Amino acid sequence: MSLFKKLMMTAALSVAMLATAANAEPIKIGLVVKSLGNGFFDAANKGAQEAAKEIGDVEVIYTGPTSATAEGQIEIINSLVAQQVNAIAISANDPDALVPALKKAMDRGITVISWDSGVAQEGRQVHLNPSDTNLIGETIIKLAADHLPEGGDVAILSASSTATNQNAWIEAAKKVLPEKFPKINLVATVYGDDDSVKSTNEAKGLISSHPNLKAIIAPTTVGVVAAAQVVTDQNLIGKINVTGLALPSEFKKFIDNGSSQAVALWNPIDLGYSAVQISHQLATKKVEAKPGTTISIGRVGSITLDDTNSAAMAAPFQFDKSNIEEFSKIY
Repeated sequence: MSLFKKLMMTAALSVAMLATAANAEPIKIGLVVKSLGNGFFDAANKGAQEAAKEIGDVEVIYTGPTSATAEGQIEIINSLVAQQVNAIAISANDPDALVPALKKAMDRGITVISWDSGVAQEGRQVHLNPSDTNLIGETIIKLAADHLPEGGDVAILSASSTATNQNAWIEAAKKVLPEKFPKINLVATVYGDDDSVKSTNEAKGLISSHPNLKAIIAPTTVGVVAAAQVVTDQNLIGKINVTGLALPSEFKKFIDNGSSQAVALWNPIDLGYSAVQISHQLATKKVEAKPGTTISIGRVGSITLDDTNSAAMAAPFQFDKSNIEEFSKIY
């Protein structure tokens, strides 16, 4: 073959490769949340879209059921598989019920991670905890105990009874009670299913059933708002303190009116951002999901996977009258 022909073939191949690259479809990542219309997950989506823009050639499909059910998420998972997405990043409504659908996704070559609320290990490759489980459990009790120097009765208003993260935090909270908070008496744990109406009714039920109740701890952004509104409406400000995990923008008015002294939360914007960063690196084979692997999460830092391929993003941050105004403008 002449040199001229070789050069022509090389040039043609280069043009073809450039055309293929130009026509390559973006990496598609399905960001599946517990339910739509939840401010926490809307904030997570902002971070996810930020990461997609930063990485480039990434499309984030933000989706979730209208109510926080496993059945609704299974339908969405199946739809994403049919759309041939490259990755699914899910905050699970149930750790086990989603496994068959997610295993089917992985069998199709789709990267699967869970974030915020985990999936059983066989149903995902990586799980990103928003923070360390034990630290969150201790934090939610401490938020109440700090304002109960004499101790007293407290109750927990959780999300669904099957929510992996909520249950883990509550168990961690119970473990630290005898040693670190012996004066705090946990009288009940109820479930509002991350539904505003049900959470409101459960909060009313706690107040009615426990006349000496001093605090309601809600480790859910929906439940904590519902409980604080009940305390406000029933003129119980100063008698029952509401605390837990809350979005500053949604909860500022309850810090302002005194129905809550302080709440905590990690940054959901960072959580969505980190979930997309991890999903992209796994989907493009830049890293492998195995214990000991360190994965960059961009501006947030990095994580190192443990023996279950899980890692924690960051510690919770406390919001009170000194800083709620500032952070309410951010998320």
